Amino acid sequence: MPATDIASGRGNPRNAVTACFLGWTLDAFDFFVLTFVIVPIGAEFHHSVLDVAFALTASLFTRPLGAFIFGLLADRYGRRLPLIMDILFYSVIEVLSGFAPSYSVFIFLRLLYGIGMGGEWGVGASLALESVPAKWRGVVSGLLQEGYAFGNLLAAVAYWLVFPRFGWRAMFFIGAGPGLLTVFILLKVKESAAWQSTALRNDWRSYWKSIFQNWKRFAYLVGLMALMNFISHGTQDLYPTFLQSQRGYASGTTALLTAISMIGAIIGGILFGFYSDRRGRRRAMILALVLALLLIPAWIAAPNFAIIMAGAFFMQFMVQGAWGVIPAHINELSPDALRGFFPGFAYQLGVLAASFSPPIEASLARKISYAHAMGIFAAIVLAAGMIAVAFGPEAHGIKFGREAGASSS
Repeated sequence: MPATDIASGRGNPRNAVTACFLGWTLDAFDFFVLTFVIVPIGAEFHHSVLDVAFALTASLFTRPLGAFIFGLLADRYGRRLPLIMDILFYSVIEVLSGFAPSYSVFIFLRLLYGIGMGGEWGVGASLALESVPAKWRGVVSGLLQEGYAFGNLLAAVAYWLVFPRFGWRAMFFIGAGPGLLTVFILLKVKESAAWQSTALRNDWRSYWKSIFQNWKRFAYLVGLMALMNFISHGTQDLYPTFLQSQRGYASGTTALLTAISMIGAIIGGILFGFYSDRRGRRRAMILALVLALLLIPAWIAAPNFAIIMAGAFFMQFMVQGAWGVIPAHINELSPDALRGFFPGFAYQLGVLAASFSPPIEASLARKISYAHAMGIFAAIVLAAGMIAVAFGPEAHGIKFGREAGASSS
């Protein structure tokens, strides 16, 4: 393929990054809406908090299927079209969730929603990171990943403004709007140069052979993403429930604290992403995870509101600081020919492994308390995450498109 055609994949990185950021923001908004309304949904459907918390697990459980399907499509047909299809799919399912007439139908819709959510991250991250210069991957990585935190922040704002007046169903109806804007931007995004230069996109036999040749690298990515998802979901999903059930905060205060924590997450993700461009991916992640471990007491056992607020801010500053490095880190560790499939599928298998975080914490909280359950859980997974990062590989700043389908050890 001529160099001018390949170069065209970098013609509009701003549009690519914007589109993928909005896609992940919408995805996260739709997911976190549920974390705020577990209690009222349970009341309407006559089910316990633990039962409704399983809806979170349901959407996490089917995410690998979405990553598998849309990841293969992205390596075969390019990043743009599968991403548009995916966003439209989960936007429709989100709206239908607001119309669910029963608990069983609601769970079924969340299973379908998980397929769409599973497809977005890997395809979007590969498109955006293949469209920007290597020296800015860390910053863009942090920005992209904190689309997740921004979505959580928007969910908190919606809970504060929409829920008291219109109820839990309206929370799901508003989740589809930004999808139209995302699709509009995606129509302006040029395909990535790295995908255009990949010969294996037209040779499926060699493509599958390359997947099996790189199984060790893939297994490591799955393990790393399992631990990172335990860390993220273990510190976020039941935090609103902890604030309401144990601290006794009203919906407005719960939304405020969650919003503050997500502001911390956005800042932390971008700053640690920037730091990783200068000092390396592993060093940035380990620093963030160590500091998160030290913050656990202020996060869930502070004696007053001011310290709880600071703990919420800085805990997610560190947790999402480590996460801000992840898109760049695992895309750099993935072979060129497999970058649409490898990062997203590994990520979502890690999500599947960590999908029982909310029920585990909810079950422990019945025996001890939300504070103790979340604190113990967070300490264990943060320590394990530090070990996995410290002893894992790194490919900081590697050139994309250098050798299509090359094997990684």
